[in-house]
Amino acid sequence: MKRVTGLGGIFFKCQDPEKMKEWYREHLGIDSGKEGAVFKWRDFDAPEKQCITAWSIFPAATKYFDPSQKPFMLNYKVENLRALLDELRNEGVTVVGEIEEYEYGKFGWILDPEGNKIELWEAIDG
Repeated sequence: MKRVTGLGGIFFKCQDPEKMKEWYREHLGIDSGKEGAVFKWRDFDAPEKQCITAWSIFPAATKYFDPSQKPFMLNYKVENLRALLDELRNEGVTVVGEIEEYEYGKFGWILDPEGNKIELWEAIDG
């Protein structure tokens, strides 16, 4: 079974999200709007397949990264979230919360050995 197939997103906390969004827009050209920026790309093995990588700034007080105390969270794309989470549980990996489903995909979360929360995303690309 394939596990991680790509980088789905980069998320980080900051004290002043609006000021930070403005800085990134002005100096790096990342226009993140309300939900964050989206970088579009094509799958190397299937160039007809359109994919995205999300980039978002969160308020410092967000609980979305909990139980991790780290100011960042990476999101990795996976192909079969349910099967992967079952396999990770069997391997002793800490799974956080329950799978959440949206029109753009399914999400699950795990912790690495240092307590970094990792978001796993079975995307609906295209």
